[in-house]
Amino acid sequence: MTEIRFSESVSARLEDDVLVVTIDNPPVNALSAHVRSGLMAALDHAAELSAIAGAVITGAGNTFIGGADIKEFGKPPVQPTLPDVIERIEAFGKPVVAAVNGAALGGGCEVALACHGRIASEKASFGLPEVKLGLVPGAGGTQRLPRLIGTVAAVDLIGTGRPVKAAEAVTLGLADSVATDPVFVALAFVQEQAGRPLRRTGMIAVPPADASAISAAEAKVLAKARGQAAPGEAVRLVKAAGEFGLKQGLSEERATFLRLRDSTESVALRHVFFAERAAGKVEGTEKVSLRRIETVGVVGTGLMGSGIAVSALISGYRVVALEQTEEGAASGRARIAETLDKTVRSGRLTAAGRDDCLTRLQTTAEAGDLANADLVIEAVFDDLAIKTDLFRRLDGIVAPGAILATNTSYLDPDVIAAATAVPSRVVGLHFFSPANVMRLVEVVDCAETAPEVLASALAFVKRLGKLPVACGVTEGFIGNRVFSAYRREAEFMLEDGALPEQIDAALEAYGFPMGIFAVNDMTGLEIAWARRKRQATTRDPAARYVEIADRLCEAGRLGRKSGRGWYAYPDGERAVDPEVTAVIEAARAVKRITPRAFTAEEILSRLLKAMADEGTALLAEGIAARPGDIDLVLINGYGFPAHKGGPMFAAAQGKDEAHG
Repeated sequence: MTEIRFSESVSARLEDDVLVVTIDNPPVNALSAHVRSGLMAALDHAAELSAIAGAVITGAGNTFIGGADIKEFGKPPVQPTLPDVIERIEAFGKPVVAAVNGAALGGGCEVALACHGRIASEKASFGLPEVKLGLVPGAGGTQRLPRLIGTVAAVDLIGTGRPVKAAEAVTLGLADSVATDPVFVALAFVQEQAGRPLRRTGMIAVPPADASAISAAEAKVLAKARGQAAPGEAVRLVKAAGEFGLKQGLSEERATFLRLRDSTESVALRHVFFAERAAGKVEGTEKVSLRRIETVGVVGTGLMGSGIAVSALISGYRVVALEQTEEGAASGRARIAETLDKTVRSGRLTAAGRDDCLTRLQTTAEAGDLANADLVIEAVFDDLAIKTDLFRRLDGIVAPGAILATNTSYLDPDVIAAATAVPSRVVGLHFFSPANVMRLVEVVDCAETAPEVLASALAFVKRLGKLPVACGVTEGFIGNRVFSAYRREAEFMLEDGALPEQIDAALEAYGFPMGIFAVNDMTGLEIAWARRKRQATTRDPAARYVEIADRLCEAGRLGRKSGRGWYAYPDGERAVDPEVTAVIEAARAVKRITPRAFTAEEILSRLLKAMADEGTALLAEGIAARPGDIDLVLINGYGFPAHKGGPMFAAAQGKDEAHG
């Protein structure tokens, strides 16, 4: 069977009288200029030869088309554009069928929508995730998708960027069928369509929908937007599909796409996109051999340990969870099982998947059961003596090649490593709670950590489906150190005249899901209080220190768990508490501080500057490798709004604007 090559990434073969066009543009078959030109050339070839009955478009590897090539954004447009290709497919005089062999995302989904039929493999998925990059679909997605699946479902998929698997795609009407061999079925589909009127998606009328259902779907999308422009614009365009003709709708969509593409919001989200792809890449680990990790030991089955165990189980690892007593081990197993049950109820795990996880779980009170673990992660109380004693004991239990990982938040992992016989096998894995939900893991490169140990830890975190950010050793690592600077600045303003609710309101208006004092109440004030007490003897007496949080803790105001913290929580709802205002005013009086007014702009400016300044120091010290790493930690661990790009991105934007 002779292969015909239409560009460096697009080739075809003739199967009977159908041209099977394959896109091979690793790693995700992005719609780069050479892909677009190759598709147009393939269509030209199929049009010119009367013996060709139609075409099937598919992808090489595990992806159909992963989307547009966003590296081309901001560059002069190269013909043909993606809308040109899609218009050509839809208007083509012969049947064109998409054999969707894997992910069809963004522009890839738009290509599939333009085809006259869509056959999905069992592993296929469809999605228009442009809102996650501050964009809307720019090649017909908002106009064609509602014609196939209706306005309500299209508002959900496009407004949230949520992908759907093959079975749901068929139920919605996005795909025609699911097949083990989608190319084979697509070939038959082409033959069936020969000589018949083709089903051109853009010509289908948008199905009528209940106005209240559309409004409910829109409200759900906007509630999650937190100030982002793209979700609202996406909803507007989807609704317009039922009001405008295709030509007008496409024109409005393209204009909106181009406007958003050049917005700060989209630039910020694209910065985050590329930062995620760079995260976890550490010089010197590119070519090392990874250590085998099949069995994971977890020491401690509290909230953190059980979350880590669940993440490892869901990712296919065997887990041995160690507790101090048999009763503790039984409680740990129950806690892990309940978390797995919650995951099933959320739809992120099947009941069969949960049962499989439990077959790979061993909970024990015998430390010797960790002997076969390839990686042991401690999640015990954050006390240096407890952790160092544990690691010394593990030295005599686990195999020489096993990796030991500490989950400490603030302690020095170099001190913990130095207490072991082989410090080179010790690494930090700082999970964020709850570990089975939170995506971020700081992977700490200790002074003696071997390159293959660091690389293996990074690979392990990626297999968990999490985002690894490598960092060096410093108190609090990247996240808690920046957070401490941020909290310190907030407390300075508190002492000088601001109130907790004013500071939180400014942050929430910026896009944080919760302000800093509300976050402190949620996590509990006692952890930071214990740390401040530990540091009291070494604190610089000349440095400014705000005692307001200490006074609250002494009064038993430890946050939501105690019903009182920076706020009161009658009936579980956050409320301003005059008692807190009185404590703040008393602290000001002791220091003879005359309170002054703060604007929301000043509050925000000072907090962002405190974060960026601490980030700059982390870069200078070599703790963080890239500004983007700091941004990712603050976005994924501390609620910094992704559409603002992170504190380092925001600071750079501010400098650019000042110099502009």
